[in-house]
Amino acid sequence: MSIRQQIQPVLTLALPLILAELGWMSMGIVDTIMVGHMANPALAISAAALGQVLYNTIAFGIAGVLLGLDTYLSQSHGAGRFDEANRWLLHGLLLAAGLALTLILIILCAPSFMLRLPIDHAVLTGSVAFLDALNYGTPALFLYFTLRRYLQAFNHVRPIAAALVTANLVNVVGNWFLIYGHSFGPLHIPALGVTGSGLATSFSRCYLALFMVIALWRIERRHHYGLRSMARHFEPRRLRRLALLGAPAGGQIFVEISIFGMVTFLIGVMGRLPLAGHEIALNCASFTFMVPFAISAAAAVRVGQAIGRKAPSEAASAGWAAILLGAGVMACFSAVLLLMPHAIASSFTADRDVIAATIPLLFVAAIFQFFDGLQITATGSLRGAGNTHAGLIVQIVGYWIIGLPIGYLFGFRLHYGAVGLWMGLCAGLIVAGTTLTLIWRHTTKKQLLALSSQPLARS
Repeated sequence: MSIRQQIQPVLTLALPLILAELGWMSMGIVDTIMVGHMANPALAISAAALGQVLYNTIAFGIAGVLLGLDTYLSQSHGAGRFDEANRWLLHGLLLAAGLALTLILIILCAPSFMLRLPIDHAVLTGSVAFLDALNYGTPALFLYFTLRRYLQAFNHVRPIAAALVTANLVNVVGNWFLIYGHSFGPLHIPALGVTGSGLATSFSRCYLALFMVIALWRIERRHHYGLRSMARHFEPRRLRRLALLGAPAGGQIFVEISIFGMVTFLIGVMGRLPLAGHEIALNCASFTFMVPFAISAAAAVRVGQAIGRKAPSEAASAGWAAILLGAGVMACFSAVLLLMPHAIASSFTADRDVIAATIPLLFVAAIFQFFDGLQITATGSLRGAGNTHAGLIVQIVGYWIIGLPIGYLFGFRLHYGAVGLWMGLCAGLIVAGTTLTLIWRHTTKKQLLALSSQPLARS
């Protein structure tokens, strides 16, 4: 199949995932909007921002190890080895349990570190309470991650979208009840503020996990993939292979999210107002990023399935189709951010000072959209081919060795403040997007034929 012919199947797989990812990101945006209408919006948004960034940086870095399932599950599906895929799922669930416990313990220990940061103490106190509330939903979050990988590798993506869309409704209702407090006759729900927002998110994640369990059960009854009859013995070697493949993918996500976490900390030192503006702009940039992120997941599945079928040219064209789609849609988002910055910022809060702090950051975000689309879709294509190391190395260099020093120079030495730090992020994304696209080009020229000639990876 040519690149043009691959666009439709990639989109068919990606569209429900795009809806799911936008639904996922909408939870954070809804949290920001609803706490942004509390009495002190700059304080509330800043507290939620620090809590979200710290939790997401650690959680998605750790959960990223499960991305190794994309390679094994999609290649097993492409080869018609459902029994093999089922065993990978079982060991993915075991790995997820260990990773979830690790995250719970880290978040429990986080306050002792956070309260020593040189940031407004009221902001830190609110962030700690928000983190504690988020931690209740950690086991459910990891269960969702694991079951989702199986469903999308088997082309069942509509339940994922339905789960995220309805989970947003749960989150909105939970926020309304728990942030502001309400009374219904003798029943009184106290106003928990930022903490209530974290609890609502945890409830919605529990709902997500339950939805995915039910969806998988119904799909197994309909298609008979053999989940109920599979061998359930523990294979340490399989678990080790899964962890070794997924670790670089998790490391890459950690590197990418942690650079935004570092920038959030540095902007937090500047005060509540720049931090509130940063949080709104970051929510917008993260929201647009979810579209190519979903296309990246579709790329990993399509490339992996083609390799499992021993079709290297099909794998190459699927990857290029995803990269073109990701870059194209981000170019469109760039135009929206350039043309409507005030309308976007004012949808989060009515505070004029916060809006003014947000708009310049939206302009910088508009510049790096295209390259953000390139880097994440190229990463997904490479993951489908079993290469999880390239993205990690490129992003360490792009973000930490190039981007952060540039951001520090412009932000603190040249006194551009938060805008200067975002300029550093922009430089890092330009490097990452360009380099990873070139690596995928090299992969399609030299390596896919060799990968497709290898036997399916087993334990």
